[in-house]
Amino acid sequence: MFKKLGIIFVAVFCVLLAVPTMLPGMASHFPSWIQPIPLGLDLKGGAQLLLEVDTDTMLREKSAQLYEETRSALIDRGRGVIRFSSLRNADGVVSFVVRDPDEVSSARGRLKSVLGNTVDITADGETITLSYSEKQKQEMVSDALARSIEIVRRRIDALGTKEPSIQTQGGKYILVQLPGVDNPEHIKELIGQTAKMTFHLVNENVSADQMAAGRAPAGTVFMPFMDAPDQKIPVYSRIEVSGESLKDSQASYDQNNMPVVTTAFDATGARRFAKLTTEHVGERFAIVLDGKVLSAPSIREPIPGGKGQISGGFTLQGAKDLAVLLRSGALPAPLQVIEERTVGAGLGADTIASGKIGSAVGVLFVIIFMIFMYRGFGVIADIVLLVNLAMIIGISALFGATLTLPGIAGIVLTLGMAVDANILPFERIRDEVRAGVPTLRAVNLGFARSTKTVLDGNLTNLICSLILFQFGAGPIRGFAVTLSIGVVTTLFTCLLLSKVLIDWYMNGKNKKIGYIK
Repeated sequence: MFKKLGIIFVAVFCVLLAVPTMLPGMASHFPSWIQPIPLGLDLKGGAQLLLEVDTDTMLREKSAQLYEETRSALIDRGRGVIRFSSLRNADGVVSFVVRDPDEVSSARGRLKSVLGNTVDITADGETITLSYSEKQKQEMVSDALARSIEIVRRRIDALGTKEPSIQTQGGKYILVQLPGVDNPEHIKELIGQTAKMTFHLVNENVSADQMAAGRAPAGTVFMPFMDAPDQKIPVYSRIEVSGESLKDSQASYDQNNMPVVTTAFDATGARRFAKLTTEHVGERFAIVLDGKVLSAPSIREPIPGGKGQISGGFTLQGAKDLAVLLRSGALPAPLQVIEERTVGAGLGADTIASGKIGSAVGVLFVIIFMIFMYRGFGVIADIVLLVNLAMIIGISALFGATLTLPGIAGIVLTLGMAVDANILPFERIRDEVRAGVPTLRAVNLGFARSTKTVLDGNLTNLICSLILFQFGAGPIRGFAVTLSIGVVTTLFTCLLLSKVLIDWYMNGKNKKIGYIK
């Protein structure tokens, strides 16, 4: 008895999960975790962006960073300067010549301690070469793709966009679907910015003649201002504090009621920022975003708390956008929009209306067919079928799945399998009664002997749907999700719920079964 009550409780609970979706007006009466299933891009309308992760640029930047790290390690006065020449970076390979052959081993050891196992270091006489292996490059590309997806997700979530779909495609592409977004230009601008922020000291020793001639001293680069690209400022290429140490960033107002961006560093960043502002009081430092200088204020006093403020003539929206970018983190590689598509909400509404009509007609014909073929048992099968449909919708909503056209196709296919799963035990019951078995025992035998067949068929579909989900993308995954949920609900309703309802219908008596002749 408790088993039957448990089965009924599960069925009723899952049906209740579907009520906000099937009756949207009732959604306000349910808790926040029971909400309507969100509609996908093809049903609700919106924008779709296909982004390419520029891994070639990322690898070039990694090589440039390797060049700077190598140079810094060799001229580290605290550990002793290693004399070298011909330091260069060509095609992703950094090489240099050690002037003193006796220091080759020391140079390799120092570079090994600084760079670890992330770089292959080889020596040929006095020439030392550093490069990334193909395996290391593949790992960096995979990591860049995973981090890019997470950062894009954070930026879109911070803008309040509802139910975005963000997933990898083809190894170096990111597919972004934004249901309900008619104009993706603002979002496209934000998610495409690298937002790599760094802090550099300004080189005050560069003369006006050097600036005019564009001759930057070693270790110095000329960077343009964000608001005035024609105006440049000499900054040391060495990064004093990296934006990766940022813990938080918010838009705010300064004492003059002008929009600014406040920043807070983590423990490591706070120590570096405090050291920078303590050792260089009176000097200027440049706040650089994506290779352009936001501002270059003077350090008036040490800032030990790890909190700073960025000003630069921002509008309030500009300050909010920058705060979002910095808070979500810097993209490890540039993103290029290679495809953009907008789906009108009217097309989605027409699709939903057509889907409702088609589904209603199909379900109606199935209901009539089952009643005509199986009489009272057919009514029970129809009830089970409707409960199965509600369970699929309710469980999908609970798990946060998005309903798309392929998802609807998965539901329709599931209902077809559910009808088949009901017919199998009914036909076995018919065979048992024709063999002279009492109807009550025939029902038990019919379900017992058809269970294996029903399980085999549905588990095969479940395996296929899991494979589709693992290796598919986009619409294929949506189809696989609803099909997988449908297989589970079909087994529950057709093997458990249907048996409970028939037992109650039989009421422990050998009643005449109308469809058996």
